[in-house]
Amino acid sequence: MFTRIALKAAKPVAGGLAGLKPQARFISATATLATKPKGSMGRQMPSKYSHPTAQASGTGATLTLRDGPVFHGTAFGANSNISGEAVFTTSLVGYPESMTDPSYRGQILVFTQPLIGNYGVPSSRRDEWNLLRHFESPHIQCAGIVVADVAEKYSHWTAVESLGEWCAREGIPAISGVDTRAIVTHLREQGSTLARISVGEEYDADEDEGFVDPGQINLVKRVSTKAPFHVEAINPKYHIALIDCGVKENILRSLVSRGASVTVFPYDFKIQKVADNYDGVFISNGPGDPTHCQSTVHNLRVLMETSQVPIMGICLGHQLLALAAGAQTIKLKYGNRAHNIPSLDLITGQCHITSQNHGYAVDASTLPSDWKEYFVNLNDGSNEGMRHSSRPIFSTQFHPEARGGPMDSAYLFDKYIEDVQAFKACQAVYKDNRPSQFMLDILNKERVGVQPEPLAATA
Repeated sequence: MFTRIALKAAKPVAGGLAGLKPQARFISATATLATKPKGSMGRQMPSKYSHPTAQASGTGATLTLRDGPVFHGTAFGANSNISGEAVFTTSLVGYPESMTDPSYRGQILVFTQPLIGNYGVPSSRRDEWNLLRHFESPHIQCAGIVVADVAEKYSHWTAVESLGEWCAREGIPAISGVDTRAIVTHLREQGSTLARISVGEEYDADEDEGFVDPGQINLVKRVSTKAPFHVEAINPKYHIALIDCGVKENILRSLVSRGASVTVFPYDFKIQKVADNYDGVFISNGPGDPTHCQSTVHNLRVLMETSQVPIMGICLGHQLLALAAGAQTIKLKYGNRAHNIPSLDLITGQCHITSQNHGYAVDASTLPSDWKEYFVNLNDGSNEGMRHSSRPIFSTQFHPEARGGPMDSAYLFDKYIEDVQAFKACQAVYKDNRPSQFMLDILNKERVGVQPEPLAATA
């Protein structure tokens, strides 16, 4: 049985708190480990990128908001034009982690922190689990970045290049010297909007075809691995099946560091067919509108109907689990993207400072009776998590792994592992689901086929 599953898996798969008013919302209709470097010299970023360009340093650039103002500044990244959804983050640190987070695919990221790039960009060094130490994925995922002031001269012992050099080699346009306070004010008042970065020339905002709406695209399909891969824990006790909707490296690290080997499957893999051969199922974060992932929602619904396996979801995984349970998702006016958002645990009454990155949320008023709201956002009253009333299934909208952010809620991974341990302990016949050597030999060790392609760009 295990052999058949391994062979199949190896083949590529062609209401808020009273008194709080939530944001305006709408119902959504190389595999070897790197050797330890010596100092800052000699460490290099990967040489293969999709669309590298010469760095457009000092060239005039324009940020055009659709049906909004135009901002003139200076380009410092790739010499290319791009469009996407303009969103903002109030995080003070962690720009390498944010920019490589697959949840930002298709978005133009506006930083409210006035100075960005002062500690440069670190190397692509990997840890003992072959996971990237400093990035959440192998490439920059956002469409472009906007900053008030960029540090061309960086200073940090881990840095190997500047932010502008990194963006140019990844083909990501970037603009500085603009009033990010005015941009954020517009986005907060009018909501997230389509935008365009033009290098060297101003784009005519009347030409609507110049704006690509990532909300109309199944972005998860673009960031999800195209074939299963495996991350092996040291002396593993458990084996987790993870549905990859755009998983962050630190989610994988948070699991394997707790003794759980992880096999990562494409987002639309029929997980219900193999779930009984794993000790738990995990649904990752990811970009875009959750209603684009109908196949994932269907698979999760069947999984919950046919298996008692423990389940945990994060961010988009939380939304997909809610849709599978019968709830609805909503689009927030401008979303929540920061490292300092307070979320209230409705069981303990404790408040946790959380890291978040999402433009959609679960409408808690639509949760079925056997599901309970778990966390709530203390800024806008939106839902931040849910749990099943009797089964080991729960999910969070925020990011407990919080790379570059607060670690208040990291205990939720411990809770998930405890659910897995209890599930195994109550089985009538003990079943060792740890991967066989055969599976370890045939499965990939890294993501497959996820090199970014621009949604729309012109040189």
